[in-house]
Amino acid sequence: MAKQKVHIGVESADKGFGRFIDAWEKAEQSTVKAQVHINFEDFSQLMAVVTPKRLEILKTLRQQGNMSARALSKVLERDYKNVHTDAKALEEVGLIERTEDNLLSAPFDVIDAHLSLVA
Repeated sequence: MAKQKVHIGVESADKGFGRFIDAWEKAEQSTVKAQVHINFEDFSQLMAVVTPKRLEILKTLRQQGNMSARALSKVLERDYKNVHTDAKALEEVGLIERTEDNLLSAPFDVIDAHLSLVA
């Protein structure tokens, strides 16, 4: 089974739109494997969302499977309110999802992060 991968990074809207157009044109010509990209306007914005504590949430969900925010807070030995806030932030950008039974799920096996040092 292929690993589910997400690409995250810093990218301007124009560059992201150009990549989208290229992918669309390739898809019209042949079958192209879909890619998931989550981009932020700048590095500080990316780091505000993808914090060490939130990466811990993603890792725990991948290792232990889907669970509620309350169960996750117990496993992580963290305050429920903080885990809930962190999970909501990850859900808003698409790094975690809710299952049909409202459990938190981390759909990606791999997070491929990109950062250009030169604009």
